[in-house]
Amino acid sequence: QVQLVESGGGLVQAGGSLRLSCAASGIIFSINVMGWYRQAPGKQRELVAIMSSGGYTNYADSVKGRFTISRDNAKNTVYLQMNSLNPEDTAVYYCNADRIRYASNSYSPPTWGSDYWGQGTQVTVSS
Repeated sequence: QVQLVESGGGLVQAGGSLRLSCAASGIIFSINVMGWYRQAPGKQRELVAIMSSGGYTNYADSVKGRFTISRDNAKNTVYLQMNSLNPEDTAVYYCNADRIRYASNSYSPPTWGSDYWGQGTQVTVSS
């Protein structure tokens, strides 16, 4: 089927940078929207940034001007460049992919799937 695998989280000092990556695997023909969400302790999961296959982007107000989302459609991979990090950015970051055209195996016809999530990667920003 379809799996999302994130990488790039870690511990960084305030003002520092991190780059997250998320690769979708499987027999994938297209992915409409890929993006990043985050969940801090005791808070609800929130949108960070999303990007369509055509390049449309949407960012949370709190990260505008500091974070940049990008995609490599040929690799089914989405990235999140995070600059000027502050302690309020500390959270588990989750990759999301929506409206995926994929096949279960080489003999199956393509079908649509939606709302896939990665396992999450921890980002901790120290003050």
